[in-house]
Amino acid sequence: MVNTFFVTGTDTDVGKTLVTEALMQAVRDSGLYVAGYKPVASGCEMINGQLKNSDALILQEASSNDLDYQDHNPYAFAPAIAPHIAAAQAGVTISLDKLSEGLVAQKDNEAEWIFVEGAGGWRLPISEHEYLSDWVKKEQLPVILVVGMRLGCINHALLTLEAIERDGLTVAGWVINQVYPNMSHYQENVNTLKQRISAPLLGEIPWLEGKPTDSVDQYIDIDLLFKDYC
Repeated sequence: MVNTFFVTGTDTDVGKTLVTEALMQAVRDSGLYVAGYKPVASGCEMINGQLKNSDALILQEASSNDLDYQDHNPYAFAPAIAPHIAAAQAGVTISLDKLSEGLVAQKDNEAEWIFVEGAGGWRLPISEHEYLSDWVKKEQLPVILVVGMRLGCINHALLTLEAIERDGLTVAGWVINQVYPNMSHYQENVNTLKQRISAPLLGEIPWLEGKPTDSVDQYIDIDLLFKDYC
C-alpha cells in the first residue's frame, strides 16, 4: 500500500514546499521510501533546455527515487501567474488523466509514501471548468493543510478546511508555518486555530529566514501520520 497525501495551503507563498520537504525528510529518516510530486507549476525557468520549477526541483531532490524531472512535474509553465492562464497562453490543456499518470509513475517506482504539493490554495483553477481540487477528489487523497501565519490566516484556514471537508475528503493533519518574524499576536492566533481545528497538528515551523532547512523535519511529528496511516 502506498500512502499518498495532498499538501495544500491557505494561500500562495505560505510554505507548502517547505512543509512538503519536511514531511518527506521525516518519512525518509524513518527508513521509508518517499517521493514528491508537483503536478502543476508556474513560474518556471529554462534549465538545460527544459522548463523547471524551483519547488519541484526541491521535491525531486528530496525523493528516494531517481525519476526524471518531468515525472515529478508534468506541467511546467514559465510565467509566474495562475496555471490555467499560463496554460491557455501556451496552448496547453491540463489533463486530469495526465496528472494521474504522473502519480502512478511515482507509485510504480516503489514509493511507500508520496507527498503531492498543490499550487496556490485549495480552489486552484486549472482550466475554464476544472480545479486542481477536482483531481484530488478523483484520487481521493487525504489532505494536509499548511497555514501560513499572517493577518487573515484564521479565516483562510477555517474556510479552506470547510471546503476540503465539503468535497468529501479527509484532513489528515495541518501544519503551522511562521511566514513573518514579527506577526502581531502570533501566539493568540495559534491558540485560536488550535481550538477550532480538530485535525491533528503535525507541526509548527518557526521563522527560518537565513537558517538552513536541511533539518526542518525536526518540527514535524510524523508519528501522528504513522499512527493513522501505517
